[in-house]
Amino acid sequence: MSLLTLTNIHSGYGHIQALKGISITVEQGEIVTLIGSNGAGKSTTLRTISGMMHPSAGQILFDGQDLSRMEPHTIVLAGLGHVPEGRGIFPKLTVRENLEMGAFTVRSPALVQERMASGFELFPRLKERIDQYGGTLSGGEQQMLAIARGLMMGPRLLMLDEPSMGLAPVLVELIFDIVKALNEKGTTILLVEQNALMALSIAHRGYVLQNGEIVLSDTADNLRRNEAVQKAYLGIN
Repeated sequence: MSLLTLTNIHSGYGHIQALKGISITVEQGEIVTLIGSNGAGKSTTLRTISGMMHPSAGQILFDGQDLSRMEPHTIVLAGLGHVPEGRGIFPKLTVRENLEMGAFTVRSPALVQERMASGFELFPRLKERIDQYGGTLSGGEQQMLAIARGLMMGPRLLMLDEPSMGLAPVLVELIFDIVKALNEKGTTILLVEQNALMALSIAHRGYVLQNGEIVLSDTADNLRRNEAVQKAYLGIN
């Protein structure tokens, strides 16, 4: 059984149908990436999985448990984390307080401190700014904080939505190195990323979304070599 399975998912905003029957799987230990142009339905997919939107049809299974009608806080408790596009940190809370908010359902103070220490190992810069307000951090530091906060619940699957958006190239490489390291330590990753070349360089498999439909799925290596993908998403003519 796959860790995450979406079957024939339809989802949208009012009368606008953003997802038109998509089906994807994520296996334990994988990095799976969703690539596609703006408006293809990538972020909607993650929002629907995490309960921020409910599908109008189809089924979402996480480790055999049906998430299709669950509320977001219940889905978090099931072990699924979501780092949204735009980071979504609390600008008027300190780095420490942002991380504590990420662990709002963790009852053990010792475990909260342990996970915070693990976040600081991944992102030493956050430890240096532990008492600094989130809104005063740089864009790269805010992205580090968003990921570290997403890890405070100890998710089995972490969904990342555009983690490299707006970052300088050197920070993009750092973020992707961290994502790869998290996966190597056992966290399964579902990655939405506009930088398709970088996403496919660390992913095991990928899906191409177009107008709310899956038009192609394959290993990351095969997608990188696919001429249509190269022309449309990788800037290779």
